[in-house]
Amino acid sequence: MTVRLRHIVRATVVLAALLAAMAQAPAEANSRIKDIADFEGVRDNQLVGYGLIVGLNGTGDTLNNSPFTKQSLIGMLERLGINVRNDTLKTANVAAVMVTATLPPFARHGTRLDVTVSALGDAKSLMGGSLLVTPLIGADGEVYAVAQGSAASNSFSAQGAAATVTKGTPTSARIPNGAIVEREIGFEMAGMSEMRLSLRNPDFTTANRVAGAINAYLGGKGVAKAFDPATVAMTIPEDKRANLVAMLTDIEQLRVVPDQIARVVVDQSSGVIVMGENVRISTVAIAQGNLTIRVTETPQVSQPGAFSTGGTTTTVARSDIQIDEQADRKLAILSQGVSLQELVNGLNALGVGPRDMIAILQAIKASGALQAEIEVM
Repeated sequence: MTVRLRHIVRATVVLAALLAAMAQAPAEANSRIKDIADFEGVRDNQLVGYGLIVGLNGTGDTLNNSPFTKQSLIGMLERLGINVRNDTLKTANVAAVMVTATLPPFARHGTRLDVTVSALGDAKSLMGGSLLVTPLIGADGEVYAVAQGSAASNSFSAQGAAATVTKGTPTSARIPNGAIVEREIGFEMAGMSEMRLSLRNPDFTTANRVAGAINAYLGGKGVAKAFDPATVAMTIPEDKRANLVAMLTDIEQLRVVPDQIARVVVDQSSGVIVMGENVRISTVAIAQGNLTIRVTETPQVSQPGAFSTGGTTTTVARSDIQIDEQADRKLAILSQGVSLQELVNGLNALGVGPRDMIAILQAIKASGALQAEIEVM
């Protein structure tokens, strides 16, 4: 067998394997339960605090324009035994900031968190500053973490006499591992007899499919039930409660086919259109065109000849008028039940741009021929 023949045979075998794999692949894409639902109670919590950043190179708040910065600075110094209440403060190296962080589930004492600091006053930049000790509180008003550290940012701002260059947002920075958890959120999974799953995109069909997948895995018909489009309640079997983490690990890897209503999302400000695969169109005829009239004025100067004793220099008008009726735009007919691909191909055949396509979709919806929901952002 020659080398060329061996290559042909090898390519044929590879092609046959690919075709077999495509034939065995499911017609619809499925997703893990982990990617479409959350276990109730296993969630993040937002933390916020107010603090001061010091050590700025003259880019901090103007104390006369930011009274909260001045009062915070005076209060901080008084707690350290320094009385400056009757003195005039003119420092520009201090900035008041809002400090935010996310407390992950099951965060224990001593766990470190990343924090974000954002200027509250008229500071120009937070680069090179250090955040002083700042308590971070939750929605219940309790302190869950304490933040402190050097602010890091890849943004900068440079200003000259006639130009200014700014990259990113210099008034916002991050402090990696800048907070330490001081209080844990009480949530224990051991001994739980029931757990709920919350769907990120509520849907009756998807919730029922998630319940069916869990029942098939646990071998019981009524172990999991869909209470509403967003909630699936699951009873934990007795033999699984001792190792609940292992059971949840297996459940979140189960695959289901999510289902959603037909929806067209339109962002009119940017001209972005996103259409789901279930969008269908009834029989409809579409024509699109605009009348454009363009008038161009090109005045010319007329001068008398050289050594002429008569005549004057004058301006002669020259007008060029062009009319574009877009007569090449034709009437397109979309048959009943066309798919998303056919709809896009039909509109593209008309030479329709994104913004005109938005108007056409809204007109089709108004005529009752669009079996989908239009959501305008």
